[in-house]
Amino acid sequence: MPFVTDGDVLPLYSSDAAIEDRMYEMTVPLLVLLVARHSSGATTTEEDIVEDVLLPERPAFFSVYSLVEEQRVTYPEFHSRYAESGQTSPDLCNNQALQQQRIQHGQCTYTFILPEEEGAGGGSCKEAKAGSPQYNANSLQRDAPPPEPEFPTQKIQQLENIMENYTQWLHKIENYIKESMKTEMAQLQQSAVHNHTAAMLEMGTNLLSQTAEQTRKLTDVETQVLNQTSRLEIQMLENSLSTNKLEKQLMVQTNEISKLHDKNSLMEQKMLEMEMRHHEELETLKTEKGSLQTLVGRQSGVIRELETQLSRATGNSTALQRQQQEMMDTVHNLLNLCSKDGVVPNSTKVEEEEKKFRDCADLFQAGFHKNAIYNIQLNSQETKKVYCNMETAGGGWTVIQRRNDGSVDFQRTWKEYKTGFGSLSAEHWLGNEYVYQLTSQRQYALRVELTDWDGHQAFSLYDRFQIGSEKQNYRLFLKSHSGTAGRQSSLVIHGADFSTKDMDNDNCLCKCALMLTGGWWFDACGPSNLNGMYFTQGQHIGKLNGIKWHYFKGPSYSLRATAMMIRPLDFS
Repeated sequence: MPFVTDGDVLPLYSSDAAIEDRMYEMTVPLLVLLVARHSSGATTTEEDIVEDVLLPERPAFFSVYSLVEEQRVTYPEFHSRYAESGQTSPDLCNNQALQQQRIQHGQCTYTFILPEEEGAGGGSCKEAKAGSPQYNANSLQRDAPPPEPEFPTQKIQQLENIMENYTQWLHKIENYIKESMKTEMAQLQQSAVHNHTAAMLEMGTNLLSQTAEQTRKLTDVETQVLNQTSRLEIQMLENSLSTNKLEKQLMVQTNEISKLHDKNSLMEQKMLEMEMRHHEELETLKTEKGSLQTLVGRQSGVIRELETQLSRATGNSTALQRQQQEMMDTVHNLLNLCSKDGVVPNSTKVEEEEKKFRDCADLFQAGFHKNAIYNIQLNSQETKKVYCNMETAGGGWTVIQRRNDGSVDFQRTWKEYKTGFGSLSAEHWLGNEYVYQLTSQRQYALRVELTDWDGHQAFSLYDRFQIGSEKQNYRLFLKSHSGTAGRQSSLVIHGADFSTKDMDNDNCLCKCALMLTGGWWFDACGPSNLNGMYFTQGQHIGKLNGIKWHYFKGPSYSLRATAMMIRPLDFS
């Protein structure tokens, strides 16, 4: 009869020896189990043996054991019926209902397939098939019949004894393993602890080394961070100081801007006042212009009348000159007659009349003591009219420059300054060439007279004055300064070339003659320029291109009147 568990057909063994062999083979994994669980420190129970060793072998072991234990069928009967059927699922009763019987053992369920009783199916298998001798002794009842003589109870007892012996033997093996493994386990544990300790020490050493290395790196990083922090702090301090300095400068500039704004407001107010005043003055000038035009008209008539009288006087003068010439001829004739008659004339008187004067000093010594225009003899062939000052500082001064009203423009060319320009009785420049000829004949002193707009007068005196030739750019030479127009000389003592707007000979790239106007002995523009632009009263302040004498009224004050005069050093 087939034996089924969990839906599978269980295999059967052919003899008791096979069962014993199979049980012997099961001891090997059982020993392995005991050793493994003992090594791990776990205890081994009967359930562990059943679950880990016997359950995998339940088709071979528990099938027979369970049948014998339940006494449902003997093993020989089971084997005999299975062998006689020759089928996987032998059917003991054809066309007869079967009954299933389940037995629970631990976690496994064992199912037995049994035929119904005689009352249920209308007769037993033996009755149904009396002619079949192979099934006569194999009828299976719900209550098992007494064991047959060929399968005694001793066999079952023998199997139980065998199982008990195996169990005792296994317990002995387990105890032996426990006893023999204690020392080895202790040694293994000690060795494991020692190895573990050595590994821990080595690991600790490595950790200490790594910690020291990391500490050193952290120290280096900390040092770098501290250095960088120090540099940043110093830089921040410097930036803070710079910021404070810039803030102070900004405050100062803000204050200056505020002051400039106030000054600008004041200047704007003054400009408005000046515009109003100029407007009033312009209206006044327009009125005066009308009056002057009326006056000019009247004076034009007077001038025409004077011109008529001048024409008459010129005619009279011509007549007088003719009479004078006649008188001179008469005098010469008389002299000739006297010389023929042996009369000696006064020769001193004639020599004084025919004497030629070199400069105004000679004229003064000859008895001419009035300020006027005189003729002087520059050389044997050329005479020149000059204005002589016979009153200032003992007289005898030859005037080479004079300014007093701005009637003459002094922004002239090199040629004009060479030959001279202007009116001798008013503003004029005598001429560089004539001054060169005068100062080349004898030694002269220079007197510079200055007058400001308040009427104050001052002078500068130089004991030696001379200028060079045109080839020398009319270079100025001076010595020994004195006077009331400043402790220092406003003229360059050690020599400077003359410059004009078309001939730049100064020591400055700015062309002083163009910037300051007029021709003058400019060095690097210098502290003086008496030939600058003439400014009237009220406009003479703050003019760098005016008539200036630095050590008298400053570099931006334009003077009212000037005069330059020369006189021989031996004048007495």
